[in-house]
Amino acid sequence: MTPRDRLFALGFEVPPAATPKGAYFPSRRCGDQLWISGATARRPDTPSLRGVVGIGVTVEQAAEQARLAALNLLGAIDAAAGLDAVTALVHLRGYVRATADFEHHPVVIDGASRLLLDVFGAERGAHARTAIGVASLPGGACVELELVAAVAG
Repeated sequence: MTPRDRLFALGFEVPPAATPKGAYFPSRRCGDQLWISGATARRPDTPSLRGVVGIGVTVEQAAEQARLAALNLLGAIDAAAGLDAVTALVHLRGYVRATADFEHHPVVIDGASRLLLDVFGAERGAHARTAIGVASLPGGACVELELVAAVAG
């Protein structure tokens, strides 16, 4: 199965690459690496879930937001190189807008990691990762992700 087939089997389609909200590009290729700009879970008709994890946003809700943000990363990859061009996911960085005493950042970002592993399989989808707590994110989102992928061609 292709990554697109796996995504479809999970009940998702590849979204179009999000329109940048500033003076940057959705992705930048450097050699065989494709650097994907930060993505939240926003959709053309729906903003991401606003709020702070630990105050009004549960870990489960935030993990789902991470999953949806990962879909937006896939949209940027598809627009730049195509999902089939991915030879490996190199590094995922996840930002969680959370309370100062919040400790479950990895659980939140697992929402994204699990989707990426499901779509690309263990060989191509395994990735290094960082999960960071922050005070604010664009649009009041509770999760933002960025990704580095190795691509062929």
